[in-house]
Amino acid sequence: MILTIDLVSDFVCPWCFLGKIRLDRALAELKAARPDLDVRVSWLPFFLNPDTPAAGEPYRAFLDNKFGGPIKAEAVLDTVREAAAGDGLEYAFERIQTRPNTLRAHRLIYRAQAHGHKPAHIQALAHALFAAHFQEGRDIGDLDTLADIATACGDRRDVAYEWLASGEDTDKVKRMAAGVRRQGIEGVPFFILNRRLSLSGAQSAAVIGAAILQSLEEGRPS
Repeated sequence: MILTIDLVSDFVCPWCFLGKIRLDRALAELKAARPDLDVRVSWLPFFLNPDTPAAGEPYRAFLDNKFGGPIKAEAVLDTVREAAAGDGLEYAFERIQTRPNTLRAHRLIYRAQAHGHKPAHIQALAHALFAAHFQEGRDIGDLDTLADIATACGDRRDVAYEWLASGEDTDKVKRMAAGVRRQGIEGVPFFILNRRLSLSGAQSAAVIGAAILQSLEEGRPS
């Protein structure tokens, strides 16, 4: 049986990173019980702040402005840290200097999917992008940084760099993101399961797993 998951996310969304970790756990448990299941995860682009400058912007200034000052911003980050602790996910918000424009990061994922890279490669690339931003404090809007990440996931650095610098498929990724918005999706992470059920937010692995099972049951021939 095939399970398709369309995962709408942005790589500067801490809840999206947590959502991916919880999805991974739910899928691991499901695969253990149903090893014949063919899981296909597709990443769809979402821009939390479409007006982010191409070169990015100072991270802490952005947070302080968004949440009403440094005390409130830190309280929001503490909420994320506490939510993720039970899943073994640690953030290093203090390392982040730049809040990047994520268009290039989304293009990198799009390229991997469009070129038919193996699912494991695509999932490793997505994880590496989240980890680079939230745990290593690297600028995932920077060409060199993205080329290094692609290389660590098995790409040739020169090929990845040249493709990113070319701007190829920029319009396609923007159209995909616009299409997501037209579907009424305004928050991420957002999971679309077997084109039948949807799930919003970084739900627990148990909730995600239950929703996946429901989508599989609804897709079973009557």
